[in-house]
Amino acid sequence: MTIKHNIDFQKASFKDFERVPDLNAFQRAEIFKDFTDYMEVQGHMNYRFVTSNGCGPEMWVSSPFQKEPEKCVSLVSNDYLNFTRHPKVKAAAIAGIEKYGTGAGASPLIGGHHEYHVALEDKLSAFFHRPKESSIIYTTGYTANSSTLLAMLKAEDCAIVDMAVHASVYEGLYETNVKKFPHNSLVHLERALAEAQSKYLTRLVVIDGVYSQDGDLARMDEIYDLTKKYGGFLMVDDAHGIGVLGETGRGTIELFNLLDKVDIISGTLSKAFGHIGGFVIAKPEVANYLKFQSRQQVFSSTSTPAAAGLLVAIDLIDEEPEWRAKLDDNIAYYKKGLLDMKLDIGSTASPIIPIKVGDAHKTGDVARLLLQAGVYTNAIVYPGVSRKDARIRTSLMATHTREHLDIVLNAFEYVNKKIRITKISS
Repeated sequence: MTIKHNIDFQKASFKDFERVPDLNAFQRAEIFKDFTDYMEVQGHMNYRFVTSNGCGPEMWVSSPFQKEPEKCVSLVSNDYLNFTRHPKVKAAAIAGIEKYGTGAGASPLIGGHHEYHVALEDKLSAFFHRPKESSIIYTTGYTANSSTLLAMLKAEDCAIVDMAVHASVYEGLYETNVKKFPHNSLVHLERALAEAQSKYLTRLVVIDGVYSQDGDLARMDEIYDLTKKYGGFLMVDDAHGIGVLGETGRGTIELFNLLDKVDIISGTLSKAFGHIGGFVIAKPEVANYLKFQSRQQVFSSTSTPAAAGLLVAIDLIDEEPEWRAKLDDNIAYYKKGLLDMKLDIGSTASPIIPIKVGDAHKTGDVARLLLQAGVYTNAIVYPGVSRKDARIRTSLMATHTREHLDIVLNAFEYVNKKIRITKISS
């Protein structure tokens, strides 16, 4: 039986299938399957490719566009320092499994809080130059944001958020009031702070350090000053900055000299640190509150003994700064190559480098052609970005070589001739 609908697949996005008038959940799923089949036929199904060798500067990729897995230069991983492959990190993770087994066995509150968790929380507190017991770890960076915000903010409170923050932030705001301000707009932020000052008990401004789609930075120093002017608190999700940016790799917060001032720092253990998990850094009494009030701490099992590898990865930020130096060199070389081709990379100041295309279908074509040329990238379209701001998102690693980057730049040059994507005028 054909299910009737009014969705134009040529113009549709994933979001259009969240709610479809007069269709139940199972019917929506059927229509969505028709849509993903259509995308595959068009060559735009650039998602959930299977890779067979883990994170690295090169990956073996299986896709609907190729009969056999092919080796590609990979620009899809946030494993910026490639610590998932570092011999010392792997050895520590293996030792953790040998000692403790493969799982934590319970949630932290009722028996799943092991000594390697304590060591990790202590090391994170020290890494950010905070007192002991200033940190709490979560199973993912996503739940570090969502679960923390759900625990902290209620009906009498208000979150004032940059519109470009990560989806995990928005998921944590269902039980509180929300005011959004345009990305990095100090004028709109101040207006929101002024309006909220006498209405809500807690005014928490939430921003990213590095924004995950454009790779640009928050105007953190000015945002901090405004927040404190109106008696608010500041939370910074620095998932993409920690371990990569700052003089000693403490992230964008270090860049702005605010390590001892930001009220809540959240981050991930799955990017520069090369594992999985998330964390929050705050005053010890706040961290203690979250350990008993955050739903993920109460009802969900926590990180596995392989997290012992993180104890080494965190130390390597200080012990082997050459990885950050190599990453910085790669960023400079790659950005220059793209700009020499007059491609639009926006205002990125991080290893996340978007190549803005605009049209979603054209972006899908670009991603397919790049893959056929041996370059694996992410096609980001609505709702990940606005409808007119589709782009190819690329992420660099310290272990990319000049040869890798030249392959990528040559592929973009080839694609630009075939499907003109130049956005910057000469």
